[in-house]
Amino acid sequence: MLKKKLMQWASNIRQQADVHARFVLWDGQQLDLGNFSAPRVTVYIKEMAAIPYLLGASMSKLGEAYVKGKIDIEGKLGDIIQLGFTLVRHTPSDFNKLQRLARYFTHTRHSDMQAIQFHYDLSNAFYQLWLDRNMVYSCAYFAQGDEDLETAQLNKIDHILTKLQLKPGETLLDIGCGWGALVIRAAEKFGARCVGVTLSQNQFELATERVKTAGLSGQVEIRLQDYRDVSGRFDKIASVGMFEHVGRKQLVPYFRRIHDLLNEGGLAMNHGITATRVDESDANFGASEFIDRYVFPNGELPHVSNAIAAMQEGGLEVFDVENLRRHYARTLSMWADNFEHHAAEIQQLIDAERYRVWRLYLAGCAYSFQHDQLAIYQVLCQRAGKEAQSLPWSRRYIYPSQ
Repeated sequence: MLKKKLMQWASNIRQQADVHARFVLWDGQQLDLGNFSAPRVTVYIKEMAAIPYLLGASMSKLGEAYVKGKIDIEGKLGDIIQLGFTLVRHTPSDFNKLQRLARYFTHTRHSDMQAIQFHYDLSNAFYQLWLDRNMVYSCAYFAQGDEDLETAQLNKIDHILTKLQLKPGETLLDIGCGWGALVIRAAEKFGARCVGVTLSQNQFELATERVKTAGLSGQVEIRLQDYRDVSGRFDKIASVGMFEHVGRKQLVPYFRRIHDLLNEGGLAMNHGITATRVDESDANFGASEFIDRYVFPNGELPHVSNAIAAMQEGGLEVFDVENLRRHYARTLSMWADNFEHHAAEIQQLIDAERYRVWRLYLAGCAYSFQHDQLAIYQVLCQRAGKEAQSLPWSRRYIYPSQ
């Protein structure tokens, strides 16, 4: 019965799309989904129990089948991800039962720390194998389009600090500081006095060590601390790749906290991933469900319009917004290539299941940013209620060489 349903499903796919893929069943039978001399992707269905995962036809179910070893796949990673989205997109409605509903999670200090450590505390050695030398784990900025990854990541940090108009002697708070690249750059190049906070033990330890090695211990402080527990005031605040963990229901309190931590006349930058649907439903066919289960627990992506509304309600005025979707598609493609290049070393550090998760995650995210299923914005703001003179006349200050 299951095999018959699989045959029907494959036939429906063939009628709707010319897919250069071949399915090889556990008994040796082959199913070609298109007309080709040689398949770009070959999917080995290792057992009959894998069929429900295929017929479920969400990216989460397909990903889980691969992660659990119920199917194996041969082909270029980009072609594999393309096949997954094609299968889901062309699955008949009577097979596809996926409900794309917005999900909300409870975000407490304890649950947020657990979620952050689940993702970031795999091991520093793991991330070092496929990130750039400075271990910047967020969207790079390709000012010319042809930079290498390390240059593009420094471009991104400088782009943020220039937008913030950071000056020598000013105080900077980096919420979600990662391994410390931004605060170290802010101290070394811009002369700022910095505090970076993270919930990751591994990040805290390595960032602290890097600050000490750079001779910046008197200028930069790294804290293992929740943003809700930070006190004092800062001239400038950066939040890079962090608000995705805050939760949609917590966005207004989050931005209100930034407002309260910001000095009069200060500036804040939020750099974060957003949904591409205003209703914030899943635009990438169940991939968000897979990411929540295996990669980023409790992650929630607001639409940029809802994020901006939350900023305003939290007491902040937005005055500059930049879409970096093209930059993140390139960044993730480079990460995925690095991951593939170091596959043997990575498999010595993590188990087989998690290795498969991260292969899909990096390549799948690259696809999603490339095809407008995910977006990312830098949003610059100040405390609301200011006179018009507080706003810049133009964006020339961001590009001083132009």
